Order: sequence, then C-alpha cells, then structure tokens
Amino acid sequence: MLRPGKLKDFDWFLLGVAVVIAVIGAIEIYSTTLGTPLVGQYRKQILFTFIGCLGAFVVSRIDYHAILERAPWLFGLGVLGLVVLLFTKPVAGARRWFPLGFATLQVSELVKLVIIVSVAAILADRRDEAATWKDLLKLGIVVGLPAALVALEPDLGTALTFVPIAAAGVLMVGIRFRHVAVLALFGALMLPVGWHFLRPYQRERVVSFIHPAQDTRGSHYQATQSKIAIGSGGFLGKGFGSGTQSRLGFIPVSRADFMFATYSEEQGFVGTLFVMLLYFVLLLRLLDVAQTAGDRAGSLVVVGLAALLFFQVSVNVGMMIGFLPITGIPLPLMSQGGSSVLSTFLGLGMAISVRMRRLVN
Repeated sequence: MLRPGKLKDFDWFLLGVAVVIAVIGAIEIYSTTLGTPLVGQYRKQILFTFIGCLGAFVVSRIDYHAILERAPWLFGLGVLGLVVLLFTKPVAGARRWFPLGFATLQVSELVKLVIIVSVAAILADRRDEAATWKDLLKLGIVVGLPAALVALEPDLGTALTFVPIAAAGVLMVGIRFRHVAVLALFGALMLPVGWHFLRPYQRERVVSFIHPAQDTRGSHYQATQSKIAIGSGGFLGKGFGSGTQSRLGFIPVSRADFMFATYSEEQGFVGTLFVMLLYFVLLLRLLDVAQTAGDRAGSLVVVGLAALLFFQVSVNVGMMIGFLPITGIPLPLMSQGGSSVLSTFLGLGMAISVRMRRLVN
C-alpha cells in the first residue's frame, strides 16, 4: 500500500540541489547588475527562492492523487487565466504578466505545472496498453489550447515547452508506430502553416540561425555576443563582476534569458561544468523518484517535470552556443524571473509528494 506522507521522507537532497542552483543564479544576477540601477533585482530572486521553498514544502504535504483528481478544474483555471491575460495592458509589447504590486506573475509558468498534472491524469489509467487516438486527441487539446494562447501573447518559446511534457508521457506509456507516422506527417504538413503565423522578428531569428554570418549586427546579434562571452571566459573565467560582455551591455538581458552566457564569461569552463553537473544530478534524482513511485500516475508527474527541465536547460544552452535559434526560454532556477523560479519549486514539491508516498519496498 502507499505510504502516508511523512516529514522524515521529505527529499531534502532534491530541494537542496535546486536551492544551490538558485543561489548561484542570484549571485550572478548581483554580479552582472553591480553598480547599475538594477542591482536590487537579486533580492527579488532570493525572495522568490524562499517563497518557492515554502511552496515546495506545502505542495509536498498534499497527496498528488488529490491534485490529479482536480486536473480538469486546474486546466480550466489555467486557460481562463491565459485568456484574461490577452485583454490586459501590454508590457514591452507583450501580454505575459499580471501585476502584483511588488512583482509580476507570468501565468504561463504556472500553466506548465497544470499541463504536467493534466497529462498525468489522462495517461495514468493506461496499463499495458499503448496510448490510443482518444488519448492523443485529449493530449492535443491539453497542450495545444494553452500553447496557442501563450503564442498569442506572444511567447512562442514558452509555448514550445509544453510539448515535451506530453511527449514524455506518451513515450512512457507507449505509442504505436502508425500513430507516430501519422503525427510526423501531420507535423510536417503544419510547418508551412506555422511559418506563416510567425511574427517578422521570429522569422528573422530562424533565418539568422541558418545563415549566422548574414546579419551579426541585427537579428543574429544576440547569439553572436553570447558566443563571444562564453568563449572569452576561458577555463577559469574572468572573475566575479568582471564580465565585460555583460557589464558593458553587449549581452542583452544578461541577467535573464542570457544568464548562461553571463555566468560562463565570469566563471569559465570550470564554473559552467559545475552548474551543468548540478542540473544533471537534479534530473537523475527526479528519474530515481519516477522509477520508485508508488504508481504510474506519480511516475508520469515526475517524468513530465524532468522532461520540462531537461528541455529548458538544453534549449537555453543550445541557444547560447549557437546550436539552436534564439527563443525566450529561461535557464531554470538561474535566470531572473520570480514566476519561473516559483513554478520550478512547486513542481519539485509535487515530485517530493510522489516520493513521500512511494511503495514500501
């Protein structure tokens, strides 16, 4: 039978690794904003890290089955929040944030958790049978509707992060070859349609990725500067507060989406390797939790979270080193953004809830 959630079963190691990554991010935010009007931003990052830890503790005390049972209601609230957001006043040309006075809330970050829960709820009853067309249709709605609303904000990068959650769930329960073939054909046919709906600056980013030397001072400027920063860091880095690319403003939003380039410039290969190892340990721990979960529902929740984090880290790092086009996908826990930090810790809270209620061996 399932074990009741007990404090002694709390996964302090998992939470501890996440806190270490978040603290490194806060320190780097302070380093890159030192001597500027934005120097106080690191305090907000620390505050949201603290709130996130409390949130993870609270969520871990809730049986994840109770959360899964309310998946339809959570999905409805998430979609409603995204719809309401489209009628708010745009900030920097986008409608992504609800003002909260001392900070802002990015609804799409919390919707990631809603999708994790919804995917797990849909596929949890699959036993030895692969996903059916009915399951795939439900997943298409669960992922497609929020993704379309987020893309309208516009925030195509965040919309793309919803896909690996569903993909990981389907791969876990199994999928027939004919389903894969049909979905691949449908995806190929939708590429021209998707290109048509891209905004001009998004098309320019794709073109500049294919032809990087074509416009190094325009659409490919960000990617060029990030590679210069990473390369100039060398083996040991330039040191705390000494990153010229970020300090002199060559790297845009160096404390947010381009945090990896900023950190690599100051801490070099050694510091970057250390952070990548921390992410690796975090993901391994999540996979261990998924493997020892008490049921398939718990495994699906944790695998969905692991897939999301892996996708975000891989894409963000890939963007910085020129392997992928630039998109607005932050580096989890390190990039400035209270909503992203809070969402990640709440997701870890659900993973800890699964671990606390695993089967007795």
